[in-house]
Amino acid sequence: MKFVLIFGPQATGKMTVGHELEKITDLKLFHNHMTIELVNPFFDYGTKEGKRLVRLFREELFKAMAKSDQEGMIFTYVWAFDMKEDWAYAEKVCEIFESEGGTVYFVELEADLEERLARNRSDHRLEHKPSKRNIDRSEKDLLESMKQYRLNSYEGEIQRANYVRINNTNLTAAEVASRIRDHFDL
Repeated sequence: MKFVLIFGPQATGKMTVGHELEKITDLKLFHNHMTIELVNPFFDYGTKEGKRLVRLFREELFKAMAKSDQEGMIFTYVWAFDMKEDWAYAEKVCEIFESEGGTVYFVELEADLEERLARNRSDHRLEHKPSKRNIDRSEKDLLESMKQYRLNSYEGEIQRANYVRINNTNLTAAEVASRIRDHFDL
């Protein structure tokens, strides 16, 4: 079992890269908004109950995949590196797969703000993430989270053997997916 964790700030292209990686591997994409959009009509993700349900659905799917005979999974995540809770969550998710003999791969994406703001309005993003269709709100959230959290790691902060960091400001999602596949021999 392979578990590819793609993380980075909003609109760096995590989901889009994940879609491309899914096309060229036998891995299945589980982007973070799949659960957010499921819960959102009932409980806003920002609420206690919304977050609880999202985590519950994700964890159950992770456990089922880790025990399955599937090739593996790609998961996308916005990781606040200055929050202990996010470190603990990433470790917990990785442990689910590693405890079943799986291998975890860390992919960190970064992109310039101007490119992220443009990607925030992309048709592909809005098609798969209905909660992002209010562009003003989504853009405001993107800009505010940059001020509130550190959404990319410091050099050397990720202490995993299977780790790659890619600045994809000027790369297509297909190019990034190919780099990931080749780097980790997926």
